[in-house]
Amino acid sequence: MLEVSGLACERGERRLFDALAFHVAQGTLLRVAGPNGTGKTSLLRILCGLLEPTAGEVRWKGATTRSLREEYWKDLVYIGHLNGVKDDLTVRENLRVAVRIGGRVVNERELDHALDAVGLAGFEESLARHLSQGQRRRVALARLYVSQSVPLWILDEPFTALDTRGVANLSALIAAHLEGGGTVVLTTHQEVPVAAERRQRIDLGSVSPAAAAAIEAEDATC
Repeated sequence: MLEVSGLACERGERRLFDALAFHVAQGTLLRVAGPNGTGKTSLLRILCGLLEPTAGEVRWKGATTRSLREEYWKDLVYIGHLNGVKDDLTVRENLRVAVRIGGRVVNERELDHALDAVGLAGFEESLARHLSQGQRRRVALARLYVSQSVPLWILDEPFTALDTRGVANLSALIAAHLEGGGTVVLTTHQEVPVAAERRQRIDLGSVSPAAAAAIEAEDATC
């Protein structure tokens, strides 16, 4: 469902990767690995259409994401380093707005269930400006709990700032999304067990700028 062909990324005067090509089938967990500075976040932003590649293209369901635009964005949830949380809105309002921007409408019960799942029960009416960085991260991740029907999740370090319960809940949610036919692309420095029948891995740190990245089967941790 997600295809990358001849992808290259240059930031400043540095070529991060070149001739990158891979295909991610439905129900697959793809981990993008590599040391800091190798282009992991840049690759995820390119996949989301937030950053133009130096060369190459990204295709979704056979069509380029450039041509699909809004249709493609409705098919994905992206959670990056920036949480996208507005200080002047409450926790519940932030989640409601984020979901509506993605073209979905959910009821208050679903919103509260999502916030409880990420450990924010009791904070629904708190203004975001009073939250810790870890809590702000959880507000962003709550979007996933009301986005199970969205086929593509692209997640940049989703387990950061979560406690043990939060990590376990999120890994179970990702596993359920994959089992339901969803596709997940993520970066993580943590070794977190996620049940997935189909796994792929790209290590940008092992890719020379002049060669395509190889995809290898991954083990039992993502």
